[in-house]
Amino acid sequence: MKFTAIYLLLLASIGLASAADIESGKKLVAERNCAACHGADYFTSIAPTYPRLAGQHEDYLYYALRSYQVETNANYGRKNAVMGSQAKGLTDPQIRNIAAYLASLPGPLVVKK
Repeated sequence: MKFTAIYLLLLASIGLASAADIESGKKLVAERNCAACHGADYFTSIAPTYPRLAGQHEDYLYYALRSYQVETNANYGRKNAVMGSQAKGLTDPQIRNIAAYLASLPGPLVVKK
């Protein structure tokens, strides 16, 4: 029974991820001026310590943004004043849309075989 519940949750999360709206994500990224730090192509950041977002894994981007929302949680939170303020007002669907858009961009991430 426990396995079935986990399996159903996994299927539901896959369905939610595929329901993301890339165009909406593109608008949100532009509205929040993410290019100011992460570069116009979201790959060429203004500082080497800022992550490259273009082509990044969608689930990684989603959980990174969610982590900035819970920065006070020592187990899951990420502390960064700028990113914390950027992520605070985002809803879950907005974060999914942003992650889907950035993941859809061409980037250098590859899986080694």
